[in-house]
Amino acid sequence: MGFAPVEIGSRFASELGVEWEETVCLLCGCARWTHVVEAPDRAEGGSGLWFAVVRCVDCGLCFTNPRPSRQTISRFYPSHYQPHRLKSKRGGVRLGSSRSPRKWLKWHGQGRLLDFGCGGGSFVERMARQGWQVTGIDMSENAVRRVRDELGLPALVGTLPHPELSPESFDVVTMWQSLEHVHDPLGVLRQARRLLVPGGKLIVAVPNILSLPFRWFGPAWYGLDLPRHLTHFDPQTLSGMLQRAEFDIQSIKMIRHSGWLRSSARLAAASRQGPRWRWWLRNKPFSRLASWYSYLCQMGDCILAEAVK
Repeated sequence: MGFAPVEIGSRFASELGVEWEETVCLLCGCARWTHVVEAPDRAEGGSGLWFAVVRCVDCGLCFTNPRPSRQTISRFYPSHYQPHRLKSKRGGVRLGSSRSPRKWLKWHGQGRLLDFGCGGGSFVERMARQGWQVTGIDMSENAVRRVRDELGLPALVGTLPHPELSPESFDVVTMWQSLEHVHDPLGVLRQARRLLVPGGKLIVAVPNILSLPFRWFGPAWYGLDLPRHLTHFDPQTLSGMLQRAEFDIQSIKMIRHSGWLRSSARLAAASRQGPRWRWWLRNKPFSRLASWYSYLCQMGDCILAEAVK
């Protein structure tokens, strides 16, 4: 405790107009934690400030602490932030099976879907083509504008709760790499449950801080993305948060991200961090083998949870 980002690069923090806050554990409320890792803001054109990730001594949840406040976190999202742009159709996650739920979802109820953290809208566009009644929501006004103007799909600016969303109005809520970005993930999950019909489904994908890639790369791990990632889940803490939000968990799976491994390896090589063998993972054949190994060990880069109301 006591690490302060403003102590490193205070001039940049002042120019950004950032307000810092310390937080208790976002899962159990404990005010005691241990240090996990420190890493800089590596976004293109980012601040370069360093941030700390800590682990709650009671429940094990990892979170960024201290962190930018709700009012000033937007300073760390550059206008060209990649998830807010429309992605290539070749992108997406990879599971151990050939059919990723991000590309295909089993029809549920009336087919009303809310994508929380819709970004550039590639997922809602794909689901709309499959016949789903889609709505996107994102904190980025630019991203929402692209979804509305370029894709012609309904999207809202903001987070949950949202005044334009009514209880029990969706059959499915998806959160693809978005829950880790919010200041109150438990509150967001509870609001998502409120929006689902009885028996409605929640799908959440988040980075896994207990992954082998994190062990290999540490502060150079692509899944950290500090300070934009505020909560750093593992299978146990994600399950615990879903249960506290009163969801019934159907499954917890690993997701493979060989592209994340290559990005991590490039960051490690550029900063000369870690043994040289890790730099070899910049190559596709090595990164694919390593991602399969992580997946088979149940320590992949990313966790996919499916739960029902």
